[in-house]
Amino acid sequence: MDSRSVKNKKAFLIAAPASGSGKTTIARGMMAMLALKGYHVQPFKCGPDYIDTKFHEAVCGRPSINLDTFMTTPDHVRELFAHYGADADFCIVEGMMGLFDGYDRDCGSSAEIARILDIPVVLVVDAKSAAYSTAALLQGFLNFRKDVRFAGVIFNKVGSPKHVSILRQVCEDLGVPCLGCLLKDEELEQDSRYLGLDFSIIPQSFYLSQLLWKNLDREELLRQTVSTEETPGSHGGNPKFTPSKQRVLMAQNFESFSFFYRENVKRFSSVAFFDPEKDVPDFSGIDLLYLPGGYPEKHAEALTGNEACRKAIKDFVEQGGRVVAECGGMMYLCNNIMTDEGDYPMCGVLPYTITARQADRKLSLGYRRFELDGKEYRGHEFHYTQFYRGEGQDVRGEKMESAVQVFDAKGEPVDTPVLRYKNVLASYTHLYDISQFCV
Repeated sequence: MDSRSVKNKKAFLIAAPASGSGKTTIARGMMAMLALKGYHVQPFKCGPDYIDTKFHEAVCGRPSINLDTFMTTPDHVRELFAHYGADADFCIVEGMMGLFDGYDRDCGSSAEIARILDIPVVLVVDAKSAAYSTAALLQGFLNFRKDVRFAGVIFNKVGSPKHVSILRQVCEDLGVPCLGCLLKDEELEQDSRYLGLDFSIIPQSFYLSQLLWKNLDREELLRQTVSTEETPGSHGGNPKFTPSKQRVLMAQNFESFSFFYRENVKRFSSVAFFDPEKDVPDFSGIDLLYLPGGYPEKHAEALTGNEACRKAIKDFVEQGGRVVAECGGMMYLCNNIMTDEGDYPMCGVLPYTITARQADRKLSLGYRRFELDGKEYRGHEFHYTQFYRGEGQDVRGEKMESAVQVFDAKGEPVDTPVLRYKNVLASYTHLYDISQFCV
């Protein structure tokens, strides 16, 4: 299996029966294995996740692209896949949650993405607590939807060589390829944070790639995933949207401001970057300040310490500057962020306190949509920090009210506020298309 033998693009989606099965580990390992062998590997991620994509980019050296049918459309998904995968030897899509888990039954699921792109699924199964009973589980997944194709199965957390032989027998009896079995291995465990896998230390992928190289039936994987057809979509053309002529200044830091959708940035004619922990932004000729999400609470001391940056941003707002602030970016615009280590002043644009203290954490998660000024915005919310409801919260005497009603994927109202102050649009929601706010 060398690069000279790859005459046609290979494309497949890595999924699992449920979260926690090891699909991120397997996906990252496959990407690393192929990239280290000299292939051009284009990573993708089903759904709105912006953390797994960082692992992908670290091992592939290429941006990982979100494929999402709630925030976008099936046609846009095809266009993204065709455009970013045009020069790749392998297009590898990491699924989300369980294979058929979507925002409404299987709508928005990994299975739906596989159907839209017409690519096969590699199913990663956690086999640590079952032997031949795995056959019943697989039988259900393999036959639940006839329009989902399976390239094969990879068993993870396998207990012993005997266990391996039983699992291979399962695949033989069901007529599905067994692409490999990975024994339990502590080296494969990855630390996590309260927003997902910990990307502050990207682990070395060499060990994982070598493990897969030894245990994966690579030739069978190639046979099951090779495609002689044109990539579905726009034949490598650009995704169909009209680029904005607006000039954007974007906060970017590896942790503090790093959660954003790449297509947001590509929609603008020019984008400049600055680090709020170290830099003082220059707003000359800038039409929009973009403050994406991240972990500002983890770097609150550094953000507080750069007083000149905080003042420059507040002055920009007060002078009518246009700003989009999402989640961590919104937190940065507030009066202060409370953590278990202390209380840290932020930009003071929005009259609220955000608490990131352990005792105050509460999960808010899900797709969001709302209409503002006749335009529909769609995005995703995922955070544990909260607005602090304690005494002295509203220093300006203002009541926190949402500018619009926000709804979830099923159209049910949620209490996520959308905050407007002058030309600022701020919310916990990570929006897929912020260029609408500039028109």
